[in-house]
Amino acid sequence: MRGSVRLTVAILLLVVVLVFGLVVGRQILSSGEQKTAAPELSDIRTYVYEKGRPLSDFELVNEQGEPVTAESLKGHWTFAFVGYTNCPDICPATLAQLRQTDKLLEGELPRPWYLLVSADPEHDTPEKLREYLAFFGKDFHGLTGDLDTLRELAKSLGAVFMHRQVGDRLLVDHSGHLALLNPDGEMIALMQPPHKPEQLARAFREIYQWSAVRRGISGG
Repeated sequence: MRGSVRLTVAILLLVVVLVFGLVVGRQILSSGEQKTAAPELSDIRTYVYEKGRPLSDFELVNEQGEPVTAESLKGHWTFAFVGYTNCPDICPATLAQLRQTDKLLEGELPRPWYLLVSADPEHDTPEKLREYLAFFGKDFHGLTGDLDTLRELAKSLGAVFMHRQVGDRLLVDHSGHLALLNPDGEMIALMQPPHKPEQLARAFREIYQWSAVRRGISGG
């Protein structure tokens, strides 16, 4: 009789341990999923992809006249956008906001790059880009080159641009959003205008921290 009671108690204890283990396991799994879920930033018009989107292959030149490929964008974070140096409004305003964002991020986290993808390569020579971007800071760079290649790159950044002639002046209609590239050279987020430095800095911090946690969990 006593042996039967002991067996029953042992079985009950085993069941309790198994149930407890299942509950704890689910909580740990749930916690891990919550930690790796992409941050919700729609309140500041930022949309984060759970998985980075690779860019199209390209061969262009930067503001120094040096060759640049998709591989060149790996190893650091980059705010990229499509524009042109003769842009009368959107581009200088966006660059000014990014300059303020850069100041807000100074001294913390890896400093990102800021990349202007030219929508007007006929006029945006490397020299023109270099002179134009020098005012904004040392981490501001530009890409120019073949028009069709630039269109494909813009497309992989979720952007488009179109040329139109107004009198003797060329105007370029182009997307106004920013694309954030991760150190794998993939687009990980889109940031819609209007752009505000405090919000851009907040988005970058949260996306960077989320990426760091996810890489830690995956062992990457």
